[in-house]
Amino acid sequence: MIVGVDAKRIVRNGTGLGSYGRTLVNDLLRRGDSELELRLYAPDEGKDSLRGQIIEGATFCYPTEKPSDVGALRKAWWRSRGIVKDLKRDGVSVYHGLSGELPIGLRKAGIPGVVTIHDLIFMRHPEYYHWIDTKIYEWKFRQTLREAAHIIAISERTRQDIIELGGAEYADRISVIYQSFSPRFTKEISASKKAEVKQRYELPARYVLNVGTIERRKNLLLVAEALDLLPKDIHLVAVGRKTDYAEELPKDERIHLLSGVPDDDLAAIYAMGEAFAYPSRYEGFGIPIIEAIAAGLPVVACTGSCLEEAGGPYCRYVDPDNPTEMAEALQMSLRGAYDREQRIAKSREYIKRFEGRDVAGQVIDIYRRYAPNE
Repeated sequence: MIVGVDAKRIVRNGTGLGSYGRTLVNDLLRRGDSELELRLYAPDEGKDSLRGQIIEGATFCYPTEKPSDVGALRKAWWRSRGIVKDLKRDGVSVYHGLSGELPIGLRKAGIPGVVTIHDLIFMRHPEYYHWIDTKIYEWKFRQTLREAAHIIAISERTRQDIIELGGAEYADRISVIYQSFSPRFTKEISASKKAEVKQRYELPARYVLNVGTIERRKNLLLVAEALDLLPKDIHLVAVGRKTDYAEELPKDERIHLLSGVPDDDLAAIYAMGEAFAYPSRYEGFGIPIIEAIAAGLPVVACTGSCLEEAGGPYCRYVDPDNPTEMAEALQMSLRGAYDREQRIAKSREYIKRFEGRDVAGQVIDIYRRYAPNE
C-alpha cells in the first residue's frame, strides 16, 4: 500500500501543522508495517532541520523540475493540481492531506483522498483573519469536502464544526482521531541541558509558561494581566512567533517573549516551568496542553472551544475574559499548592489516549479501508 502524504508543512513549519505532520509520519514509520510505503510530497526541500526530523523509512518526492527552478506560483499550482499526475505515476493507493487540503482532481483520478481538518476558526471567528483570506479558506474547505473519501477531525469540537458549517451529509465520512504528541516531552532532561537553556534564554527561576503564536486569538494578554495578582517572583515566559498583537502586552520585566526556539530547547523550557497557561479563545485541539502535561506541568486553560477535551478533567479552566479567575487558577497550580501533584499524575494518565502508536494505528485502518485491493 503506497500512501502519499502532503509534506509541504512537514518541511517548512516548525510548529503547529508541521509538528502534527512530522509526529504522525514518524509514528507511522515506527510501527514497522512492511505493507506500508510512505511517500512525502513537498513543493521543495524546505528546511534541512525540519526535513531531518523524519526518521528513516519514508521517501521525499518533489516536482519533476528541480525545486530551485520552480517559482512560488508554480509550486502552489503543483500542490493544488499538478501533483495528481505524479501520484498516478507513482502508483499511490491513498493520498493524505495533513493540513485541511486535497488537490483538485484527486477523486476524478481514482485516488482516494483522506484529509485531516484541524479547525474551522476562519469560519467560526472570521474577525481574526483578513476577509479575503476567509473567502479563500472557505472555498478550499468546501472543495476539499468534495474531493475527500474520508475526513479526520482532530477533536469532537472540530467534527461538530465540519458537520454544522460543511453539511450534515458528510457526517458518516468523519472520524475523530486525536493528535499525538512527540515523545521528547516525556523524556527526562539532564541538569546540564536545563542549565544551558536557562542561561541561553535568561530564564527566571520561577515562571508560568505559554507556547503558541502570540496573536489576538491566543489571548495572552489575559495571563499578562493575571501576573499582577501572582507572587512577584513569578514570571511569564511565552514561546512563539510574534505578531502585531505582541505590542499590546505590557512592557514588564516579568514578561519574556521568545521566538525561534528549537525543539530540544523547548522541551527543556517546558521541564523548568512551574505551570502552563493556555488562554486561547478558540482552538481545534490545543496540542501545547498535551505537551505541557507530558512534561509534568499543571495546566490552566480557557473555556469556549475544545480545550477541556484536550486537557481532561484534572486541568483548570477559566473564563477567557477574567484575569482574576486566571490568577486564582494559576495560584492553585504553583509548587506547593494543594493536590497539585495528584492533578499532574491524573492528567498524565488522561493523555495516554493521545500516544502515537495508537493514533497511527487508527490512521492506518482508514488507509486500508480505502486503498484499492492489490
